[in-house]
Amino acid sequence: MAGLTRVRPDADLGEVVEILERDGGVIVEDFVDDATLAALWDDFGPALDACEYSQDWYNGKRTRRVSSLFARSAHLTPVVTQRLYLGAAREIMQKPVPMWVGKSRVEMTPTIQISGTQLIQLHSGQGKQPLHRDDALHLRRHPGPTSRVQLMLAMSEFTAANGGTMVIPGSHHWDDERAPEASEAFSTEMPAGSGLIWLGGVYHGGGRNDTDTPRTGLTIALDLGNLRQEENQYLAVPKEAVLAYPEEVRRLLGYDRCPPGLGWYEMEDPYLVLEDVAPGVPLTPAQV
Repeated sequence: MAGLTRVRPDADLGEVVEILERDGGVIVEDFVDDATLAALWDDFGPALDACEYSQDWYNGKRTRRVSSLFARSAHLTPVVTQRLYLGAAREIMQKPVPMWVGKSRVEMTPTIQISGTQLIQLHSGQGKQPLHRDDALHLRRHPGPTSRVQLMLAMSEFTAANGGTMVIPGSHHWDDERAPEASEAFSTEMPAGSGLIWLGGVYHGGGRNDTDTPRTGLTIALDLGNLRQEENQYLAVPKEAVLAYPEEVRRLLGYDRCPPGLGWYEMEDPYLVLEDVAPGVPLTPAQV
């Protein structure tokens, strides 16, 4: 195939889910509007400018990375709740799992949660990142059920020359013995404000930046709720910042209980703890 399919923000969700399950990735044009993009730059630009380059070859010695994004900005709600991204993640991952409890056969539907978040800026001279699968963090076997749906929002233009994310379409269908080849990957090319959505089992990696200008992307991962978060959102995002978000985002940050019983507090939904805490009031030791 000649790269990934492109869709508009008003695309049919069912069709986008079909594309993702077939190809493993899709590009959504105009993923966010200009105002949201500008606000994100205002929030994250200073942190990027103050950030040092990564110190290892995998993360890129000509790459700047900023994490704890939900603590640094109040403008991420339209990104993480974007209709096609959040909707596809729910359709693909929130599927009932049958189990027996005593003599009763029941079905449990997992939640999903925000896992890793990061701003990634590739500077001139940064080489290609090794192709990899993000759900390798979960020690998944392939092919198999999807445990992660990830987003890369283009904060600046992505091109083949400046390190646009390399993706191997359909590679989530491969078994674990097949190694990825760079010749099989397509560079993601999209204007600022567009978004690349891909499944955790897809081989991908940052490209090489042969230009004189940085390439900046914002990534958010949504994982199954029954998996431990990659980035510890409870520490990365202060309680006051959590309380500034709407309930849906609070629950996506991890203040939720995943059936059959992961993440509870005092045997109750941990979201109830947030409702009892006013902005700016620290939790007591008993609440932490």
